[in-house]
Amino acid sequence: MTVLTGEALAQLNADVSVPQYDRRRVTTGIVHIGVGGFHRSHEAMYIDTLMNNGAAMDWGICGIGLQPSNIRMRDALAAQDGLYTLVLRHSDGTWGARVIGSIVEYLFAPDDPEAAIEKMAAPATRIVSLTVTEGGYNLDAVTGEFNSSDASVVADLRPGAVPRTVFGLVTEALARRRARGIPAFTVLSCDNIQGNGHTSQRAFTAFARLRDPGLADWMTRHVRFPNCMVDRITPQTTDTDRAELSRRFGIDDQWPVLCEPFTQWVLEDSFADGRPPLEDAGVQIVSDVEPYELMKLRLLNASHQALCYPGYLVGYRLVHEVTTDPLFARFLLDYMTKEAIPTLRPVPGVDLVHYANQLIERFSNPEVRDTVARLCANASDLIPKFLLPVIRQQLATGGPLTRSAAVVASWARYAEGTDENGETHEMDDNLAPQLEAAARRQRRHRTAFLSGNRAVFGELADDARFTQVYSSILTSLYERGVRETLADLDRYATPALADDNPAMADDNPAMADHNPAMADHNPGRRERKSP
Repeated sequence: MTVLTGEALAQLNADVSVPQYDRRRVTTGIVHIGVGGFHRSHEAMYIDTLMNNGAAMDWGICGIGLQPSNIRMRDALAAQDGLYTLVLRHSDGTWGARVIGSIVEYLFAPDDPEAAIEKMAAPATRIVSLTVTEGGYNLDAVTGEFNSSDASVVADLRPGAVPRTVFGLVTEALARRRARGIPAFTVLSCDNIQGNGHTSQRAFTAFARLRDPGLADWMTRHVRFPNCMVDRITPQTTDTDRAELSRRFGIDDQWPVLCEPFTQWVLEDSFADGRPPLEDAGVQIVSDVEPYELMKLRLLNASHQALCYPGYLVGYRLVHEVTTDPLFARFLLDYMTKEAIPTLRPVPGVDLVHYANQLIERFSNPEVRDTVARLCANASDLIPKFLLPVIRQQLATGGPLTRSAAVVASWARYAEGTDENGETHEMDDNLAPQLEAAARRQRRHRTAFLSGNRAVFGELADDARFTQVYSSILTSLYERGVRETLADLDRYATPALADDNPAMADDNPAMADHNPAMADHNPGRRERKSP
């Protein structure tokens, strides 16, 4: 077995691809904040591809970690000279292993904030990219406004404070570049957020305005925040993965990345100080990313939410187990084709129905072994961005929303902390206490989960049509279970109702379990189709 280091590359199994370039010649042009599995299966892989083709040698990556959990990444990369193994898991059971060499530095910002700031302030750094999670931008889920009262933000804004947040570190680096006459860098969000460039611009500019309005104005003129759509299913690495990599290829890698073969990156061509020739590595460079990102967010990401809660409730623990079940596959496909796709604009070069079917195939790859629990995490950040826009648009047009409502109802049932087999689970969510508290009230008041979490649901908690469909399905989940409910969803559809219908109030007895309008046999529920 060979321990992965720069010196050991020549000793690796011949079946393992290794960097075909001299890493000593690579200089840093990109600083990436939030190095995890996805960054290493995606952006770092694309840069490595360019380097293997003899290009982009001045676009090496310096990773920066901010959280205590990033200490492990710091230590793993330091021990391996920044190298790691990227493994593509094919559905036929074969693996393709490749060592990635594009990460040439790593800084843990809490160890030395000054070093992290100066790395971003250096003229050679022309892109600062981010994977800080969907909830890492400190924006209110309903209003979209920057949360200036956040304790860490307040601390970073104190005069003379040493920056600790991503906002403080990046803004200080930009302030130094401005003072030194160095061109601004591009801030490139790689998180799964609609309009991720607009989101990062709003967050960083809002922080800068609180610190120095003049700096914020300079950023508005000079910093670019391109939108992009990123896609590659990348589960968390397990000890079993490490052992299997060692068995198959003889590599001792502290933190390999294992992912699906599919990858996609659609990127807006808007950069402040140049960019690598990413189109030569397969990246789609476009003028308008929105059709692609909405496709991905409302189909792939929302489908993850659609499969994980009902799937977990019936006892499935791996994603491919859910999507190879015909009942769940049909539910997902119906959600995508009947509810999500009608909310999308045409996507250049993409057949959306084919894309939906391709997603089912990707999810069903048994080798990826993505966990249902991973998809269940952080729903209060994810569902407002991926699923609720579909519901809102269908409400606005009078279109179908039954399957979307079933996803929310399944999440509410999951939030009670037990599955249908009586197994308990904990919620991995920043809002877990309030989500669980609201879920405990919903057996008596069906819409308690919605009204108790208005920061997530906003006005949907009061929408009569949505709450009626949602309440009907939640009742069925209690009385009939997940399988029978999903098999018979159309009975819970309802035509559009007036928004001010008082029958949907939480304390209205019409929402009680005995209400015949919620009963399984009620034949009067049919959904009005959009024209």
